[in-house]
Amino acid sequence: MLKQGSVLDRYFMISERGSNVSREVRGGFATFFAMSYIVVLNPLILSGADSNGDTLGFTAVAAVTAFVAGILTILMGAWAKHPFALATGLGVNAFVAVTVATNPGLTWPDVMGLVVLSGVTMLVLVLTGFRTAVFKAVPEGLKTAIVVGIGLFIALIGLVNAGFVRRVPDVAGTTVPVGLGFDGKLLGWPTAVFIFGLILTISLVIRKVKGAILIGIVTSTIISVILEMTLKIGPSVSGDTFNPQGWSLVAPAFSGWAAPDLSLIGKANIFGAFGHLGFIGATLLAFVILLSIFFDAMGTMVGLATEAGSIDKDGNIPNVDRVLQVDALGAIIGGGASVSSNQIYVEAGAGIGEGARTGLASIVTGLLFLVAMFFTPLINLVPFEAVAPALVVVGFMMVAQVGKIDWQDWGVAIPAFLTFTLMPFTYSIANGLGAGFISFVIIRTVQGRAKEIHPLMWTVAGAFLLFFAVGPIEAALGM
Repeated sequence: MLKQGSVLDRYFMISERGSNVSREVRGGFATFFAMSYIVVLNPLILSGADSNGDTLGFTAVAAVTAFVAGILTILMGAWAKHPFALATGLGVNAFVAVTVATNPGLTWPDVMGLVVLSGVTMLVLVLTGFRTAVFKAVPEGLKTAIVVGIGLFIALIGLVNAGFVRRVPDVAGTTVPVGLGFDGKLLGWPTAVFIFGLILTISLVIRKVKGAILIGIVTSTIISVILEMTLKIGPSVSGDTFNPQGWSLVAPAFSGWAAPDLSLIGKANIFGAFGHLGFIGATLLAFVILLSIFFDAMGTMVGLATEAGSIDKDGNIPNVDRVLQVDALGAIIGGGASVSSNQIYVEAGAGIGEGARTGLASIVTGLLFLVAMFFTPLINLVPFEAVAPALVVVGFMMVAQVGKIDWQDWGVAIPAFLTFTLMPFTYSIANGLGAGFISFVIIRTVQGRAKEIHPLMWTVAGAFLLFFAVGPIEAALGM
């Protein structure tokens, strides 16, 4: 038992934040389980060949993804002292793989060089105080909407990962983009595992059982392993074969030890893209990457800190500068290690829901990522269906903040609505933030209350206009 007032307790402010070591450890495990899928998913996303036909290599990307996530998450815990975990950012890695890497002449080192440059630029913005100032300039109503939006987003991630809600393939573009299960029906044992886990987790949370979320994950994982061993269900996608009754991505299975391949570290070519695309083309791509990682992290940070109860009465987050510094380093180190930008994960909400309140939980999560680097295939033991219930429950906890929005003030209410609806609907935190910021500036101006708009909100709204206009700009430049 950790004594109140001990060095560890004082450093992480464990007692001060109403937590204890066992909660922090449980929270660290819950966060790791909730986001460990990235070690498998990131190599799949970055699996394409560059213009020379070279690939990054599945095993190397998996090992380095785990290594970088572990180092940055430990740094977040030790330096910023918040229960936030980092890993390769979904959305940014897809943009890098699908949009950036497909430019003729670009190699993977050139592509990752753009990520590094975006991170360096962001670090400069943090060190000059600009990024913190933007955070403080956001109205409280919009900050609340960010929390609600992330809650909806994280719940949708859970439902989709579990296969309870699925994307509907529609060539004609005439149907609703998502639907219940497969063809409107819930199918397969994996979905049953999710439903069981959700009922169990909700029941444990309502009964205020310690370790409710972690118990739900572990119990569902054990059931998943037993089902897979006896019924040989397999993944939903294997090569060109699709099995609607299979596991979402990871079919739970045991595997052995493998030496980590860290050869990708230091391979980025910082200015290589400029030689192939020219100054304007390369700068535009780096700008889009910068905007995405800039605002995604800010939104996630607000949502998680609110759920953890670490935002003060003035709406400020303790050590916010340190949080943003580590996040900026995530882009620099992630790009430099060829696994794309690393950023704060909304799935850290699973650990916070388990009771994590301090950086000690992040250190636990980071150490688990470093262990996973040696047993990369071992994370396949925990399927999405076992983790998804935790994300849905945590999403509910965050959406409960919606009552704090002033719905009578349309200048805040409409931007808030756009913020928290577009985050899950577009599968992007940045898109929701952009719509909210731009609409806030427009509506306040229409109301004749432009003087109430912080100057930085004008700047941010203008930046988002450029962000949304990237498509037309690229078309005009013939890119």
